[in-house]
Amino acid sequence: MPGTDNIAQNDNIKIITLDSPFKRGEKIMEKITVRSPNVGALRGTSLGSVMMMDVEAIQKVLPRCTEPPLIQAEIDQLDPADLVQLGTAVSGFLLTKKLRAQLPDA
Repeated sequence: MPGTDNIAQNDNIKIITLDSPFKRGEKIMEKITVRSPNVGALRGTSLGSVMMMDVEAIQKVLPRCTEPPLIQAEIDQLDPADLVQLGTAVSGFLLTKKLRAQLPDA
């Protein structure tokens, strides 16, 4: 995906390579950048639901913290493995940096 190659992953950004890319217009979406959600991006959900990777909570938060912003129809069609990857990135951002540093990179 153009543009994501110039974005460096750090404590607040994760670039997810999709197992099952999808088409948006003429582009094949192979990578999605997930930013650490701010409090506004979490509105309408509970932290517990996001941490437990509740599908509805993750579906609500993803359009607010992805680049390009995912739309609901795209989220609904994601491969479950890709939803888990994206949800893991979002829920991982809710941990403290100290806890994140202790987790193995997968």
